[in-house]
Amino acid sequence: MWVRVSVYNRTRWPVADRLSPWFESMILHIDMDAFYASVEQRDRPELRGLPVIVGGSSAGRGVVCAASYEARKFGVHSAQPAVTAQRLCPDGVFVAPRMKHYAQVSQQIFERFLRYTPLVEPLSLDEAFLDVSGSEKLFGPAEVIAEKVKHDIRTELGLVASVGIAPNKFLAKIASDLDKPDGLTVVDPERTQEFLDPLPVGRLWGVGRVTNRTLELRGIRTIAQLRKLPTESLRHLFGEQGEHLSRLAHGIDDRAVTIDRKAKSISHETTFPADVSDREILAAWLLELSDQLGSRLRRSHLAGRTLQLKIRFHDFRTLTRAATFAEPTNGTQAIADAALALYRDKIASNHPPVRLLGVGISRFDDRTTHQQSLFAEEEHQQQRQIDTVADQIRQKFGHDSLARGSRLLHNTKHRPQPGAKDEL
Repeated sequence: MWVRVSVYNRTRWPVADRLSPWFESMILHIDMDAFYASVEQRDRPELRGLPVIVGGSSAGRGVVCAASYEARKFGVHSAQPAVTAQRLCPDGVFVAPRMKHYAQVSQQIFERFLRYTPLVEPLSLDEAFLDVSGSEKLFGPAEVIAEKVKHDIRTELGLVASVGIAPNKFLAKIASDLDKPDGLTVVDPERTQEFLDPLPVGRLWGVGRVTNRTLELRGIRTIAQLRKLPTESLRHLFGEQGEHLSRLAHGIDDRAVTIDRKAKSISHETTFPADVSDREILAAWLLELSDQLGSRLRRSHLAGRTLQLKIRFHDFRTLTRAATFAEPTNGTQAIADAALALYRDKIASNHPPVRLLGVGISRFDDRTTHQQSLFAEEEHQQQRQIDTVADQIRQKFGHDSLARGSRLLHNTKHRPQPGAKDEL
């Protein structure tokens, strides 16, 4: 068979044994392997087999967005300064990102998912949860469905995915990461602890560097060792997060796969493979995310009044900050100014390492013209013209044909007033 399979128990368990609601679901977590870099290698055959680095430049400027497996062998990873990537991998081939193209390819991938179940929950452009519990009578067992999806993506799109199959989302996500690239791992519900126990505690959601260090000082390195601790002890160490860790160590996750309904907001976010503390790197990512968000809003003929900044720290605490514009906007400059202002003014300079960063817009208004103040109108008009020209150039030549200057980092003349929406 063309796919490598790591299976803890490939024998199907009797339906009569699947009485608990926790055992009723079979969830797939599908994660594309080195997605951005793989798309570039697919589209440009001369790059196949080479260490491809998406983002940054060979001159050491910018930040890495993604790296092929050939580049990862040298220690290159996303969110890394390009100068570091260039030092680690001198022969790396730097390629400018094409976000609009990746989004189009992502749509093609998700169309393959929907062939087998309507219960698809997107996590990002390159990963999703699928609940295939109701599809097994039509297409066969969950692992057969997974193989079909992988086959469709490989033969029709020329890309490779890894899949984890389990009775809940947490276990499925861990499983998908165990045999990359091109992996397929099935977790038998009756052998969950056998699957989890040998794994390092760092595999648990919420265990970052600080939590990991705290556990290591107590001699706890595996999930099995963590599971044996009383929940009260974990709660004493980590507060509410301790109970969360205890549940995960026992393989418990009752979240359902949820379908993305009509959006009340549009956002772009990125999850870093390694936690990021450098504020300038995070600011650079905010510019990139603001640029993507502005382009998407303009393509959708939408403008919004409220901007949200989302930060998830290494310990999985999630912090949001919001700001309100006087008028709805979809301008990249305004979005970038607001995002950077919120980050610099409302997030402590000594914040913990960041795992996820996102920017979003809500309170949509699809009007294309709005009343502006007399003195600001000329500059607003200039910014609209810049956005229009930029969108036209990218539509014709691709997203990587144009990049905004670092002046966005410093232009804060038109900051909106921060709102009161602070959530943890």
